[in-house]
Amino acid sequence: MWLPTLAWLAFFVLMMYLLVFLPQKRRDKKAKEMLDSMQVGHQVVTIGGISGKVVNIKDDEVTVETGVEKAKICFKK
Repeated sequence: MWLPTLAWLAFFVLMMYLLVFLPQKRRDKKAKEMLDSMQVGHQVVTIGGISGKVVNIKDDEVTVETGVEKAKICFKK
C-alpha cells in the first residue's frame, strides 16, 4: 500500500530537482564564468543598472569608471 506513495514522492522530488535546482545551478555557473572572464577595459552593467568601463580588478574587487566626470566605483565580485 505504501509503495505507490513512495513512488510518487520520488517522482516529485526528481521533478523538483530537474525543474528548479538544475537550472539554478546552470545559471550560477554561467554567472561565475562571466565574472571570471571580466578584464580591464570591458564595458559592464551592474545589477543596479550602473554602466561603465572596468578600470581595475584586484582579487574580489572591481573598479568601474562611470559617467561624464569619470567617477570610480568599487564593487565586490
